[in-house]
This record gives sequence, C-alpha cells and structure tokens, in this order.
Amino acid sequence: MPRRIITTKRAPGAIGPYNQAIAAGGFLFTAGQIPLDPETMQIVGKTPAEQAGHALCNAQAVVEAGGMTLADVVKVTVFIRDMNQFAAINEVYAGFFPTDPPARSVVEVSRLPKDVLVEVEMIAHRG
Repeated sequence: MPRRIITTKRAPGAIGPYNQAIAAGGFLFTAGQIPLDPETMQIVGKTPAEQAGHALCNAQAVVEAGGMTLADVVKVTVFIRDMNQFAAINEVYAGFFPTDPPARSVVEVSRLPKDVLVEVEMIAHRG
C-alpha cells in the first residue's frame, strides 16, 4: 500500500522539509506538533501545561485530517523541556485520552523547535 501525505489547515503547516503526517499500511504517523497557532504561526501558551494543550490540539487535528480520531491513537511521544512539569502536562494529556489511553513515552529534551516547552507526536492505526 503506498504512503499518503496528510495535511490540514487546522494545524500549523510544516516549517521545514517534512509533512504533517504520513498514512501507510493502516497507520498514521504525525510529525511532532508544537504549540503554534495554525493561522498566525505564533506560539500559544506560556506554561508547559498550556503549551501541551495546544500541541495536543494540533496533533488531534492532524489525526482527524487522516480520517481517524484520538480513539485510534496507539502511541504518543511527548517531548518536554523540564521533567518537573510532568504532572501538570500529564493532567492536560489525560483530558485528551480519558479512557483506554494509548501507549506513551515522555522524554525530557534540552531544546525544542522555536524554543517551545512541549512537542507531541502520535501514531494512529485504523483497526
């Protein structure tokens, strides 16, 4: 099955040589989503929790553009600048996956694009 490029105006456009998502073999792989407003391309939110909420909304928009929902997400990776903010980010994250959450990794990193505090990527599967 060939790969298919997924794009949506409901999430920020690519700011480099990549696509918002690729669908292949029943899977959807999103690029990392940071808390940018898709219209202004400005960073949204001051706190890690606020930025996490917006990054998750952007990732959700990309998943939905691929014809899936958050219920189809099987794996999430969250990159954060400060592991001390894990609890606040986790609380926001839980609101997006209230039941049967996907597998997840949270990784502390030294720096993210545009110096944001949070980046989120998802893998979804059409079952």
